Amino acid sequence: MRKNIFVLLSILTLIALLAACAPAAAPAEKPAAEKPAAEAPAAEKPAAGGNYTFATVVKISGITWFNRMETGVKKFGADNPNVKTFQQGPAKADGALQVQIIEDLIAQKVDAINVVPMSPEILEPVFKKAIDNNIVVITHEASNQQNMNWDIEAFNNSEFGAHIMDALAKAMGEEGLYAVYVGSLTSKTHNEWVDAAVARQKEAYPKMKLIEDGKQETADDKQIAYEKTKELLKKYPDLKGIQGSCSTDAPGAAQAIMELGLVGKTFVAGTGLVPDNKTGLESGATVQISFWDPADAGYAMNKLALMVKEGKEITNGMDLGIPGYNKIKMDGKVLYGQAWADANKENMAQYDWK
Repeated sequence: MRKNIFVLLSILTLIALLAACAPAAAPAEKPAAEKPAAEAPAAEKPAAGGNYTFATVVKISGITWFNRMETGVKKFGADNPNVKTFQQGPAKADGALQVQIIEDLIAQKVDAINVVPMSPEILEPVFKKAIDNNIVVITHEASNQQNMNWDIEAFNNSEFGAHIMDALAKAMGEEGLYAVYVGSLTSKTHNEWVDAAVARQKEAYPKMKLIEDGKQETADDKQIAYEKTKELLKKYPDLKGIQGSCSTDAPGAAQAIMELGLVGKTFVAGTGLVPDNKTGLESGATVQISFWDPADAGYAMNKLALMVKEGKEITNGMDLGIPGYNKIKMDGKVLYGQAWADANKENMAQYDWK
């Protein structure tokens, strides 16, 4: 009996040991979770494929012309949420100061730099550096710029300069001495305008004569234009006309003419905006200002930059969808619109941009 019990216990012990050594059974597989009928759509990406930062660099900050340009720069950013836009400029018109700003923007790795160059030649090396860093470069008022993706001009500059001369000649009775002002001898568009104006005078108004001093530099500074006008009127008492190029030239010259009591004897025509020229236009010292809307130019530069970033084709005859830039004329990498307008005493109220 004892022997049987011992055998039984031995068998039970062996069974227990074998069970302990056997591999554990795999857990029962849980049924797969039921998949949703459709996945939630991912957040829509910007059409351009990413968020961009575009900087606009102007000749000088704080003057009406470039304040107006900033309006267009900001509007482009508002119209295109995938693009952050902002504008910068030096405290005074100086090409070297523009270089410093652009160097900083390259270091910030912005996606595009839109520039109104004070001196295109000075900016060539820093523009090349920007392009080498895959930054789009768009210029305005710089048809001779080499290192850029595109330059956008509001119109043919020679035609614009001759047009201003026609207005000045009419006020002068097509005879007498006149002077021409430029911001700088390196300002491309300013020199194109006055060169075309002088050519127009020689062709159409032989009784008019440019002063011996030639082009007068005013550094985009109203005070300099004012002082330069007083100096010229002292040196040339018979000076009858002044053609300005900077937006600050006409108001500075008109102020001097009014102070010297020469309204009706000496006349000003040039580039500018109504808010800066109200007094001159009302007095008759300024007979006409010609311009394009800087806000539209700022918008156009940013639109071109985005088109380049998106890989869109830039074509002759294209419509940028901006007033005056509806039928672009292409000449190499320079694009021309048809965007100029004139203001005088009678119609200036419609152009009184704030």
